[in-house]
Amino acid sequence: MTASTNVLQPVLRTRGLMKRYGTVVAMNGADFDLYPNEILGVIGDNGAGKTTLIRSISGATIPDHGTIELDGKAIHFNTPEDARKAGIETVYQNLALSPALSIADNMFLGRELLKPGLMGSVFRKLDHKRMEAFSRDKLSELGLLTIQNINQTIETLSGGQRQGVAVARAVAFGSKVVIMDEPTAALGVKESRRVLELIQEVNAKGMPIVLISHNMPHVFEVCDRIHIHRLGKRLCTIDPKQVSMSDAVALMTGAMEAPASAAVD
Repeated sequence: MTASTNVLQPVLRTRGLMKRYGTVVAMNGADFDLYPNEILGVIGDNGAGKTTLIRSISGATIPDHGTIELDGKAIHFNTPEDARKAGIETVYQNLALSPALSIADNMFLGRELLKPGLMGSVFRKLDHKRMEAFSRDKLSELGLLTIQNINQTIETLSGGQRQGVAVARAVAFGSKVVIMDEPTAALGVKESRRVLELIQEVNAKGMPIVLISHNMPHVFEVCDRIHIHRLGKRLCTIDPKQVSMSDAVALMTGAMEAPASAAVD
């Protein structure tokens, strides 16, 4: 980021999010801030509630209480489709791709283009040429030209290539925010490196990114700030250039208390 977060309006902001499942409190007044053109890491121990927070932001979970704001305006999502329409795209850990469909079909999964005129409006015929051209352009923009045939099925791609398709889809349709949930979890070293490069390339185009990951070296390498989630809420945010990885783990697990300078109002 090129400007101080103190003078910037958050692109995405939550305050006091609460979510209970029976007697289990998944979110306990969770706050969150994502600023323009930043990569924000989100880390937390298992059961800390970070997944529920991200699911609330992406429309997959409806909080019991609290507010979510996008570009300073209060919003309410009932479904992931609502979040997508608002410009928030999520790349899930399982990628949400259909292995038997082509790259182009997966790029437009759920939002296929119809042919103009009667063929589209009456017979609901898909415009495959437009979808293929669009998909090829988006993959080219991200340097994914190793995928030669836009019509090959997802099941024929490597793990890194599949992740690339999922990222390209998110970037193609996400106008406000891209959320990436454990994007390198199932990848090897080389493919993980390419995904991290993709994240930085997407961010360089001005897209703010939320990166949820258990891979601390990756988080510390690419993130501008790190949101530490503990016991259902934000404990603090830290600057990875000023706080060590071991201290971040200590904060995350409760072995260290958050310094006042790391807290966010």
